[in-house]
Amino acid sequence: MDAIIQSIISGAPVLALHLVTTFAILVGGMGIYMWITPYEDIRLVREGNTAAAVALGGAFLGLAIPLAGCLAGSVTSLDILLWGVITVIVQLICFKVVDLVLRGLPKRIAAGELASAIFLAFVKISAGAIVATAVTR
Repeated sequence: MDAIIQSIISGAPVLALHLVTTFAILVGGMGIYMWITPYEDIRLVREGNTAAAVALGGAFLGLAIPLAGCLAGSVTSLDILLWGVITVIVQLICFKVVDLVLRGLPKRIAAGELASAIFLAFVKISAGAIVATAVTR
C-alpha cells in the first residue's frame, strides 16, 4: 500500500500541472475562437440561438477531444501546449473552410440557421478526432 501512496504523492504534481495546462489551453483556445468569430457567440447563446450553441459546442468538443488525447499520451506540459496550439489552429481553419463552402456562415449562425451550425459542429468534431489520433501516435 505504501508504494501506491508514494506513487500518487509523486505523480500528483505532474497530474495537476498537466490538467492546468490542458484546461488553460481549452479556455484560451475557446477565447481566441470566440474573439475571431465575427459574431458574439456567448451573447447569441444567452439569447437562445440554438445554432450558435451548436456551433460553439462543436468547437469545444473539437478542441477538447484532441486535448484529452494529448493529455493521455503526453509526457510533458510542453507536448500538451504545442499540440494544443495546433488544435486551436485546426479549429480556426475548420471555421474558415466551412465558411467558404457555405458562404456567409457567420450570418447564417447569427440568424439561427441550425443546419449550418450542425454541419460546422460535425466538421470541428471530425477534425478534432483526427488530430486526437495524430497526437496519440
